[in-house]
Amino acid sequence: MCLAVPVRIEKLTGPATGTITLSGVSRDVDLSLIDNPQPGDYVLLHAGFAIEKMDDAEAQRTLDLLREMLGQEPGEDGA
Repeated sequence: MCLAVPVRIEKLTGPATGTITLSGVSRDVDLSLIDNPQPGDYVLLHAGFAIEKMDDAEAQRTLDLLREMLGQEPGEDGA
């Protein structure tokens, strides 16, 4: 089974890399599969690769569902 998680690009760090933050942890990810990635874009992250851009509202709904599954309140930093 594969899991891709919505994350927001915080900053670009190279021509095909960027930094994301998830649950308070920042890491560099590969953005080479995304057309014109920009800071603020939400992307689906799988195994260190951004594989698809996401609509902000859909990303938030997905993150809220993940938080619910973890027993956290919407908006809590955890998913």
